[in-house]
Amino acid sequence: MDKTVKAIVIAGNGTNCEREVAHACRLAGADADIVYIAELLTGRVDLNDYHFLNLAGGFLDGDDLGSAKAGANRLLHARVVGSPDSLAVKLQQFIAAGKLVMGVCNGFQLLVKMGLLPAIDGNPQQTCTLSHNDSGRFEDRWCQLIVDPASPCIFTQGLDNLYLPVRHGEGKFITADMKILQQLENQHLAVMKYADNQGQPTQSYPENPNGSLAAIAAICDQTGRLFGLMPHPEAYTHRTHHPRWTRETLPEEGMGLLLYRNAVNFIKKELL
Repeated sequence: MDKTVKAIVIAGNGTNCEREVAHACRLAGADADIVYIAELLTGRVDLNDYHFLNLAGGFLDGDDLGSAKAGANRLLHARVVGSPDSLAVKLQQFIAAGKLVMGVCNGFQLLVKMGLLPAIDGNPQQTCTLSHNDSGRFEDRWCQLIVDPASPCIFTQGLDNLYLPVRHGEGKFITADMKILQQLENQHLAVMKYADNQGQPTQSYPENPNGSLAAIAAICDQTGRLFGLMPHPEAYTHRTHHPRWTRETLPEEGMGLLLYRNAVNFIKKELL
């Protein structure tokens, strides 16, 4: 049996972080293919051949209709050539097989607007969104993040804090249904939160760069296998990526790589 962890990184229609994400997957021990969305829709590439789906950051369709909304509609309704199923059905089959999905920035927005996150109680309908930053502008800065140790999230096991960059104009996590927020908190699905210098969740700018409700920077589903986050872990896989790498003694590996390594280790243990 092939023991290779196979990661797929979706590109096209405005993504611009696919190479960094593929590099992070390879550093963590996976084989990684960058696959354009058209290759999936034409059936030239089969999602079932992979264990780990990565939805990279970027500006899907120029963020028309709001961040990733047009991309979500494409995935929900576009048919795969030669198949009666939409790509969304293929994705649901991928998820049902116990495989992993990570969406970063625009990829997080995509998962939320497809209804795949948080999908509480298995309900695949959109219940929250990511809206314009309170600052009214694009934010490009590094943030302190605290991790909920009780979260079922596969990607953050063993971690308690992270320092990662954000790069977005629409990263404010909101929901009109406070029951959803309460469920996220009660079930520990609000995986990561923006934190102040004391390591506490904060609504203060710029530590919370977008004004996210309850300082939420990342969420997962109840299985912990679907994970979406606004910060970019692929942008910190080596010490030289850190803004103070010439002034501080840092580990050779960047913190972002830990998320990918947790994913690869889970796949090796549970799926291979």
